Amino acid sequence: MTQSISTNPRADFYQRITDSILRDLEQGTRPWTKPWTTTLSTPGVIRPLRHDGTPYRGINVLILWSQASDQGFTSSTWMTYRQAQSLGAQVRKGERGTTIVYAKPIQLINEDAAIDEENTRTVPLLKAYTVFNIDQIDGLPVHYAPQPAPQTMTIDVSGRIDHADAFVAATGANIQHRGNRACYIPSVDRIEMPPYAQFRDTPTSTAAEGYYATLLHELVHWTSPAHRCNRDLGKRLADHAYAREELVAEIGAAFLCADLNIALEPRPDHAAYIATWLTVLKTDKRAIFNVAALAQKAVDWLLEKSSAT
Repeated sequence: MTQSISTNPRADFYQRITDSILRDLEQGTRPWTKPWTTTLSTPGVIRPLRHDGTPYRGINVLILWSQASDQGFTSSTWMTYRQAQSLGAQVRKGERGTTIVYAKPIQLINEDAAIDEENTRTVPLLKAYTVFNIDQIDGLPVHYAPQPAPQTMTIDVSGRIDHADAFVAATGANIQHRGNRACYIPSVDRIEMPPYAQFRDTPTSTAAEGYYATLLHELVHWTSPAHRCNRDLGKRLADHAYAREELVAEIGAAFLCADLNIALEPRPDHAAYIATWLTVLKTDKRAIFNVAALAQKAVDWLLEKSSAT
């Protein structure tokens, strides 16, 4: 059953999701770094998936990643109760669903002015609905059964990941390799990266995955100027603007790593950001929703730019 979040008397959905993210961060866990694999035959997709194999987007990715981690689900596929029934399957008795959202556009009108295009604006109204992981469902068709993760990554003799290099090159970003820091410099519209050889294998990822996770983080920063995604957070958010922009880049990199089938390796300085992220989320229960939406917009822009070349 779908319900409007703003009229739910039992709980404040924004606060519940924010509290969940806060708990993960306070425990040192980032809910956007989950190496899920797909149970469908869609190669390279490791975001949470709808019952038809379509990847979820924005805040729903974070919600479902976090819930899957908390509950120990091994599948990346989710569906509603009715969708399971339509497939001849049944959610097991006693299983609890996960609440996610979709945005229904509504028009707001300035009643003190004439009704025309300039005096109306479209805003998203979040609606909530419940989904279940297929680990909670019995009797699904055989193609929903777990399958081995697709092996789509190609690493050449130098250690580079071919499809990630192709994606980054297609964006047209100006990337220079020098020094020992990774950063985006807005004044010259340039990304600077340490040379590839400076990256090393870790217990959780290869040197290549560490390199590309860092590069994709900076690539999301690169989308911020007005002629790209127009993400100027400074005017509206003052002291919290930097922390929010880092969250956008962090989550955007997680989405891109999922889409490119790359493990997201934490940057060495990420631990220092957690305290500021906690401050942002504790002072604004809608922040994680806005940040996830901005991250998704940046990823969409990069994917469109890459596919157009």
